Amino acid sequence: MIASFAGADWWALLAHFTSLSLLAIGGAITTAPEMHSYLVNEKSWLTDSQFTSSIALAQAAPGPNVLFIALLGWNVGMNAGGGMGAGVTAWWMALAGVGIAMIGILLPSTTMTLVAARWAQQNRELRAVRAFKQGMAPIVIALLIATAWIMVATQGSAVENWRLWFLATIGALAAWRTRLHMLWLLGLGAVAGASGLL
Repeated sequence: MIASFAGADWWALLAHFTSLSLLAIGGAITTAPEMHSYLVNEKSWLTDSQFTSSIALAQAAPGPNVLFIALLGWNVGMNAGGGMGAGVTAWWMALAGVGIAMIGILLPSTTMTLVAARWAQQNRELRAVRAFKQGMAPIVIALLIATAWIMVATQGSAVENWRLWFLATIGALAAWRTRLHMLWLLGLGAVAGASGLL
């Protein structure tokens, strides 16, 4: 739970998600390391467990990848309101957290994407546009690897949790080298977790 959460903190949360929105190359999930640094390490608004659980739940649920932002906002608001047992105020603060996080992450990037996509479509034959598209691929891959690293590293050392690290490595290689659908990989991970292998 958060000791105190003032109006300035809501503005800081909005500003942070707004700035990350403009850096979310390859999707919002690529900004997860920075979100972790800010929400968990710097502000202590979330615990490691809340952060990783929010991402895992959103990735397992059907729907857009950006749902984890709503869960992060929900958890920040719920913690700010005093937790689940604090009553109606906590629930309203959780909903406010969802709204602020989603507006912050969606509004700038959606606006910029719309403008840039129209321009790139009109100028798709320009050498600079083609070069930009090709140059972005390695950046997106590096950001996704950084996100995976944060997700696994917060679970403890590789020696303590070698099974988790092994499964993460196998999953990454399978996603990279095969055409196996991601839902199968998620399902295999869920079975491994439910059976106590992790």
